[in-house]
Amino acid sequence: MKFLVLSLLLALGLPLFGKEHVILCGGPASRKWENLRVERDRHDRWWANFVRASTMRMDELRKSYGSTASITWIVYQNGYVTRGREDRKPYTKWIAEQAAKRGARLVWINSGDQAISAINRQRDILTFDFFGHSNRHCFMLDYGSDVMAVSQAWIHERDLGKIRRRAFNKNAHCQSWGCHTGESMSAVWSRRVGIPLIGAKGKTDYSALSFGKLPTVSGKWIR
Repeated sequence: MKFLVLSLLLALGLPLFGKEHVILCGGPASRKWENLRVERDRHDRWWANFVRASTMRMDELRKSYGSTASITWIVYQNGYVTRGREDRKPYTKWIAEQAAKRGARLVWINSGDQAISAINRQRDILTFDFFGHSNRHCFMLDYGSDVMAVSQAWIHERDLGKIRRRAFNKNAHCQSWGCHTGESMSAVWSRRVGIPLIGAKGKTDYSALSFGKLPTVSGKWIR
């Protein structure tokens, strides 16, 4: 019976879950491409910047909302498959283990449309966080994975109208921890999704993870 109900919900495109905390996680660049760039422009020496930031945020959510809070972790798979192949490490397996350790529902995606569909399946999202590369106009789920300095998977601000407003609680706390989101995308998010999105004016710095803190911003956080 449960299987039939689940199948019906999927077929109708209806939300599957109750109150949610959603974390969207982009992928790392490949070192083979980044090593060709000048030192100041290189990214992702450590493969797990966005993964570690995600798990730190999960730990915060557990402290604030308790052990039964429902957390959905949406992760761009191809970036970790590609980087794992390059580094000869089972990164996707390790990510799955981190999700299981924290009781999070792991959803693998490989495109912006898949990420939006995963968000739209939720109901009453209380918190939303994005960890990944970004610019003022889009979340870059992929950056320099298969092509140097090029994103092949993203959610552009033009795509935000595809996000179902009713997926979010009216008081939801939403934040992008990528660079420059606050310079354009936050305003578009607010108009299209109907709630504020905190974003960075300037670049974000993930080196704060080494000190047990979430990323910092060179400028300021704005809505």
